[in-house]
Order: sequence, then structure tokens, then C-alpha cells
Amino acid sequence: MMKYLRKALALCVLLTLFCGVIMGQDANKIAVKATVRGLNGEPIQGATVSIEPDNVQVISNQSGSFTIDLPAQTMITVSAPGYKSTIVLATADLQQITLNPENRVVPVAFRNVEESDLRGGVSNVNVSKLFEKNWMTSGFENMEAFAPGYNGNNLWGMNSSLILIDGVPRDISSITPNEIDQITFLKSAAAVALYGSRGAKGVILITTKRGTSSKQKIVVRTNAGVNVPKRFPEYLGSSEYMTLYNEALANDGLAQTYTAEGIYNHSGGNPYRYPNVDYYSSEYLKSSYGRYDAVAEISGGNERARYYTNVGYNSTGSLLNFGAAKKNNTTDRFNIRGNVDMQLTKTLKARVDASAVFSNGGGVNTDYWASAATMRPNLFTPLIPLNLIEDNDVNSLAMVNSANIIDGKYLLGGTQIDQTNPFAAVYAGGNNNFVQRQFQFTTGIDADLSGITKGLAFNASMGVDYFNRYNQGYKNGYATYQPNWTTYSGTDLIASLTRWGEDTKPGVQAIADSWYRQTISLSSQLNYHTSINEKHHISALLMGAAYRQAQSAVYQPVTNSNLGLQLSYDFSRKYYVELTGAAVRSPKMPPGKRVAYSPAGSIGWRISEEPFLKAVSFIDNLTLTASAGILNTDLDFDEYFAYQAIFTAGNYYGWNDGTGTQSTDSRRGTNMDLTFAKREEISFGLQGTMFKNHIDFSANVFRNNINGIIGQNTVLYPNYFTQGFPNSSFVPYSNYNGDQRTGLDFQLNFNKRIGAVDWTLGTSGTYYTTKAIKRADVFTYEDVYQYRQGKPLDAVWGLVSDGFYMNATEVAAADGVNGAKPAFGSTLAPGDIRYKDQNGDHIIDNEDQVYLGRGGWYGAPLTLGLNLTAKWKSFTLFALGTGRFGAYAMKSDNYFWVNGSDKYSSVVRDRWTEATKNTATFPRLTTQNGDNNFRASDFWLYSTDRFDLSKVQLTYTMSEKLLRSKVLKELGIYVAGFNLLTVAKEKEIMEMNFGGAPQTRLYNLGVKAMF
Repeated sequence: MMKYLRKALALCVLLTLFCGVIMGQDANKIAVKATVRGLNGEPIQGATVSIEPDNVQVISNQSGSFTIDLPAQTMITVSAPGYKSTIVLATADLQQITLNPENRVVPVAFRNVEESDLRGGVSNVNVSKLFEKNWMTSGFENMEAFAPGYNGNNLWGMNSSLILIDGVPRDISSITPNEIDQITFLKSAAAVALYGSRGAKGVILITTKRGTSSKQKIVVRTNAGVNVPKRFPEYLGSSEYMTLYNEALANDGLAQTYTAEGIYNHSGGNPYRYPNVDYYSSEYLKSSYGRYDAVAEISGGNERARYYTNVGYNSTGSLLNFGAAKKNNTTDRFNIRGNVDMQLTKTLKARVDASAVFSNGGGVNTDYWASAATMRPNLFTPLIPLNLIEDNDVNSLAMVNSANIIDGKYLLGGTQIDQTNPFAAVYAGGNNNFVQRQFQFTTGIDADLSGITKGLAFNASMGVDYFNRYNQGYKNGYATYQPNWTTYSGTDLIASLTRWGEDTKPGVQAIADSWYRQTISLSSQLNYHTSINEKHHISALLMGAAYRQAQSAVYQPVTNSNLGLQLSYDFSRKYYVELTGAAVRSPKMPPGKRVAYSPAGSIGWRISEEPFLKAVSFIDNLTLTASAGILNTDLDFDEYFAYQAIFTAGNYYGWNDGTGTQSTDSRRGTNMDLTFAKREEISFGLQGTMFKNHIDFSANVFRNNINGIIGQNTVLYPNYFTQGFPNSSFVPYSNYNGDQRTGLDFQLNFNKRIGAVDWTLGTSGTYYTTKAIKRADVFTYEDVYQYRQGKPLDAVWGLVSDGFYMNATEVAAADGVNGAKPAFGSTLAPGDIRYKDQNGDHIIDNEDQVYLGRGGWYGAPLTLGLNLTAKWKSFTLFALGTGRFGAYAMKSDNYFWVNGSDKYSSVVRDRWTEATKNTATFPRLTTQNGDNNFRASDFWLYSTDRFDLSKVQLTYTMSEKLLRSKVLKELGIYVAGFNLLTVAKEKEIMEMNFGGAPQTRLYNLGVKAMF
């Protein structure tokens, strides 16, 4: 018994001592409440505060604050993306931890460089960081406000850019902004030379997020938004349309179609007998439609393996609110991505990325919006009430018994001309489902070859993508009915019905519009880097890349292959030299001409390191750069074997019935000297930071000529080389045309903490001009003012108007003798547009067209972006504006150019009449073709200058004190408005879509949670 008692006593002593130790440790613990800030005082959200031995971590909140209990004098490691890690000692008076910015690594052509070493002609946007305050719905959304040189369409005004996602040619629509880490815009010739022919007009590199060596982090984000139409086109109602159509007939000397009684009845009579259909009314459309999405991101890993997973779902509705479209007009998208990085051995790494996107879009078998822009309001009633059919109309009642009844009380309306119409199709034409599938797979290896030579490394990657889409659904036949009306005791009744078509439901699912695309991409490279005495830094890169993209119904796949060598040297991070050479190959060129060499180079001078500037206190960094290159390219030329003469068989009508005349027709001649077009460019850049990094800026000026553009220039050869009938040509493809682009881009950012608010103000802009420096038009046009050479590439050409013909006397004078006579085939009358005779030949024709302005087809000449961020405690306000200036467009849509029996829009209210001749802004109405009035001229030209308030977002992030959760690390709520305001002279036109779904404003509520 004593033995057990001694053991129990010893155990109690041990427990007492153990508890004392624990209590002693608790007593020595302190509560550290501190804020993590950057060098400029800005709070750093998401900083990781960790105690390595105990594997304890906390995350700083929106205001950069964190709280942690730990023993005094413990070493704390603090790290955050974009900042250098630091170690501090835990003390009771620790209130602030300052992190210095890290030189962020930015992807460029086939390598990564530190942000401070970026050359001119390269712009980078940290999308993952921007996304925290600027929630986006698409990858390139408003990028022109952050990336100088990008104008919303392309780079430096060129008409195409190569888009690479994780190194593989892919569509930006294949990923969501949630998946993007950063986007690099490669603009200069030196920056894109390694991408060969396909990258000669700019390259946009998109890198997706990857895992890090940290504890697992789960971020869930959900959004619910409502899209509200900005503006609908305004079309005239039935009675006004009928009245003005009668006026158009009178202008043409024709009898009126509509009676005064009919016009009156259509203005307020029985809407089933006297239709007045408004396609944009609330009867058919909702006032708004929803947009919803949910995304989950899971990331983490260790030194051996890191992973990133993204799973997302998006659903977007439609405005249509009747028939099958009410329930079957939603687009759904599901995506899943997995990126894995593995450290296989000490010298070998591997990466495997896979993603899939499944999209489905429900719809109906008609284009409602196109019909809304063309179908007149008085033609027919969409629905015919059954209760208006006469009781003794046996034949009509018999039709009803076998008819397709809508909502139990209507028949589908129509006429002999409108047997099929959008309303009937939406109600009874069946439905379709747009199906789209995308699969992307990328794998690569990285090998450290320092064992062979110090600084040597090898990597290779392969990408395989498959994309397909098709439509599936049910196409039903339907009958429409035309009522024949009568009136009994003042009540409108249907005396009889005329049926057009039949109701059929085959029940067979139709598969149509199938299309696929397959891409295979390969690249490999050797990298070498060494430093001598920490002053001489030498790098070399030898690479080879190729891809092949095939698609359905196209025999010849798109291929691109090239080899490249790049040598880089810098001295003390002060002087930089980079030389690049690429051997490009294209099967479009003739044998012996398929390979060409593209040289490029750049130099840089960090002038702020020179003694005469180093003493200037407010300059932190100032770098000058210059680059030049000659890039061979086959872009803008899709023809294969164009160097060969081609002959085809023809068949023409003969004298004998049923017997044709056979022929062999030439389509082009031979040119074995055909070769690549060349982009010849020089550019200069300036970039730097000032006032302790409170201001950063960059600017680039450039000029590039693309010479030897391939085309068939008929006018360079005798006219007998071409023949109209039989249609044949012996003119070969040749290198002739030349284009020039000159411009500048700039960016300026200001950030500073003022009081308790952290402010960031940024602006970005691109301005460029274009010119056709070589054209064969000297042989085409007789008059110098019509030469395309010397004019912008996006030139708008047209006649110059000179008011209206005001009376019959002026019309009579336009006879080709006393005044210029239009040669457009239409009969002139007062109220028609008069044009200036530019060449004095007394004939108005296409030879009188002149240059009217730039069309902005490759982006507006001047693009501006402005963004503002204000952070106060847990609140972040973000606003973004974009501007586009210097371009013009033509009012050439059928909303403006109305003739014949076209639907009338509200613009015709300002038509020319005898009563309004002095104030009219629209020509007279006509039922003829209107060839004189409705053609390109400055009468229809308008400026597309605009400034848009594109985004406003307010974000609130709850602090850890409010959450009090060991699982939930962060919770944020944000509200955002998109496309809120447009300031423009022609605002109404710019906010309207003609023949398509309307533009909308999006109001969004989002929630983000991190676990």
C-alpha cells in the first residue's frame, strides 16, 4: 500500500511542477498588437506573421493590424507578397512593423526579370493585387487605365496581338480574372523578337496564380449583380409611322397607303385589330436581369510541392420576359483549374497545369433584337385573344381545337408576309442550347545544370488545348393566324381566321454549328547567368518554340516556329545592353524564302546612379532606354501557297439550253520572290520614381514602319492581266504596301498617406498616329486628294455635304451643266442632300470623296485612363475612368439610313419638309432607295470622343476583433457599379445598340471570405 502511496505522491508533485511551468509560461506571455506598413506608411493587408518553431501564423487585416499572444523576446517573421521579409523581436511596446518593397519579378519573353530592370516598351499589371479593390468580370477589363500602350484593342495601334496564357496561345475568355496573377504587355520590337512572326505586332503575356510554401489558404468569393439597360433605341409608334410613310409616298409622287381613319385607330384603338407593337416595352422585356457567380480558391504547399486550385461558377440572365425565353435564356459557365509545382530532386522541378471550362447558353430559335430593329409596329398583333372569335365562326373554332394555344387564351399572330416572326418563334419555335467546352493542359520541367556550368539552367514546356462548341435543341414548326375583323354594336370581333404554316413538334434534337480548335505548343530553352565581382552581370538565353493551331473546316493549320538567341549585359545595374536575334519560319513563303532573321536590341542607362544626379534627393530612380529592331512577319496574310499560280475550272451559260461552257480560269500569277513583311522600329523610354517612391512614372515614344505588306495590286500590272468575264487574273501576290505608326504612351502614379487616409492616384495614356506610307493608289485615283498614300490607315472617306436642295429651282440646276449632277441613280427632289463637286467635273460621284477623319478602327487615337484609391481604416474606395478621343464614326445603321418601307426611328422627326427647311437635320423621307442621301458623307459623321466613369467600388473588410474566429481569417464586403456615366456630345448614340442586346450598367454586391 505504501508503495502505491509513494507513487501517487510523486505523480502529484510532477503534475504540480508541470502546471507551475505552464502557468509561468502563460505569465510571461505578452499580447502584441501591431500594424504592418509599407515604406510609405500604407497598411499591408494579408501580411503573414509567423513563429517558426511553434508553427503559429496570423494574417494582418485590411488596416494592416494583427494581434498575437506569445512569450516576450520571441523572434517574429513578417512577410507579405511584394515586400521583403523581416524579423522583429516581440516586445510589449511593439506597435508598427515596416516592410521594404520587394523588387517584384515580372514575366517577359521566355524569362522573368525584376521589375526595376524592365526595359522600355514593356508594361505590367499586378492583377491579383488590383483585384482586391477592383473586382472585374473579364481579364482585360479597363486595362488601358493601368497599362500604357494598350488602348483597349491592341498595342501601339497595331491591329493584332498574340495572347499567351502560361506561354500557350489562348483566348482571354478561357480564364476569369480570379485566376490571373499578372499581365505583361510587350510592345516594342526588342521585347517581342523572341516570339517570331506571330508576335511581331505585340504580345500579351498572362500568368495564372500558383501555390506558395505556406499553410493551406481558402478564399471564397460570391457576387450578385443586376444589369440595367442604359438606353433603348427609340422607334416611332404605328400611327406616327403610318403618317410619315404617307408623307414619304407623297414626296415620291405616289398615292397614300394609309387612311386617316386607320391612322387614328392605330393610335388608340383595339390593339389586337390595330397593332402598335413596341418591341422594347415592359410587356416583352424585364427592367433588368441578374448576374451571379461564386469562386473558391485553395492554395498552399511546402518546399516539395505547391498547389493552386480554382473552382468557379457564373450565371447570367437575359432581358426577354415571355415565352420560352423567360426560362430558357440563361448563360451558365463552370470552370476548374489546378496548378501544381513540384520539387522532384534538388536540381529538377516540374509543373503541371490543367483547366476545364464548361459553358451552356440557353436560347430561342430567333434573333429577337435584330427583328426589333427592323419590323414595323403596325404589321400584326403578336397574340390573338380567343374570346374575340365570333361564336358562330365554326371554321375558326375548329382551327382553335387543334392549334397551339398560348397561356390558354391566345393564338399566335402573323400575316402572309410575316408567317414566321420573333414573337411566334419565342412562344412556339422551340429552343436551343449553346454548348462550349475548353480543355487546357500545360506541363513543364526546370533543370538546374550548375553541375555542368555554374549559372546554367534548362526548361521546357508543352501545352495542349482543345476547344469545341455546337448548338443543340429542338426546332418546332408553328402556325400563325391572321384575323379578319368585323364590328358588331361597336365591338370588334374576329369574323374568320386565315392560318399560315403548321404546328409541328418533331421531338428530334438537332445538333448544328459544330466547330473545334486544337492547339499544340512546345518550347525549350537554355538559360545562363553569371556575375563577375558583383558588377558585371551576364545573361544568355537560347530558345526554340513552335505551335500549331488547327480548326474545323480549315485545311491548313496555323503554324509558327522560331529559334532565338538573347544576350544581356549590365554593369553595376547602371548600364544595360541586350541583343536579340530570332530565326523565323513560315510555310506561307516560297521555298528558299521561308526562313528569315530578325535582329533587335536595346540599351539602358540608370542615370540616377550617376554622380551628377545621385545627390539629387528627390530622385529615387531614373532610367533611360532605347530599342530598335527589324522583325519579319507573315501576319495580316492568311493565304498559303500564294507564290504559286492557281487555275480553277469555270462553267458559264452557253447558247444551248442545259449546256454550259467550260473554261479554265487563272486566279493569280507566280511570284517566287515573295517574302516576309518587315516591322522596322525604333523607340525610346523613360521610367523612374521620385520623392521616396511617392511618385513613379514611365513614358515611351516609338515609330515603326511595316514594309513589304503582301497583297495583289492590280494597278501595278497591265489591265489585260485581269478580266471581268470570265473572272480571271494573272496578277501575283507581291510585297508592296507600307504602313507607319508613330506615338507615345505614358503612366504616372502618386501614392501618399495624408492623415489617416492612404491615397493612390494613377493615370495612363496612349496617343498614336498612323500613315499609309506606300500605296499603289497613284495609279488608281486621278486626283491627289484621293490618294490613300499619306493618309491614316483608319481613314474615313466620304462626300462633303453642302446643305439641302431647298426648292425645285435648285434641283433643276443640278443638271450637269449649270450645277453638279449626282450620279447615284436616284431622282432628286427638294430636301435631298447636296454635295460639293471636288474635281469640278459637274458630276457628283465617288471621285468627289475626300478624307473626313480617323475611324479609330485599331483603337481611338488618344486613350486615357484615370484611377483613384482611398483607404481609411477598414474601408477602401476605388474609382476608375477611361477616355477615348480623336476618332469619328458614320451614322450608317438602318436606325439613321431609312428608305423604302424601313422602320422609322425618332431621328426622322427632324426631317426636311417645306415647313422645316431652315431647321431640318434629316433629309426628306422617301420610299425609294435614297441612294443620294444614304451614303458616306460628313453629313452623317460624328465624333466618338467620350469619357466614361467605368467603375466605382467601395470595400469594407472586417477586422479580426469583429470576427473572433480561429477559422475565418478575413471577411470583406464590397459594392460596385460598372459603366455608370458617359460624358460625350453624342452620348445617346454611344449608349445605344442597334440590332443587338442593349448596353447595361452593372450594380454588384460581393462577399469575400478567407479561411
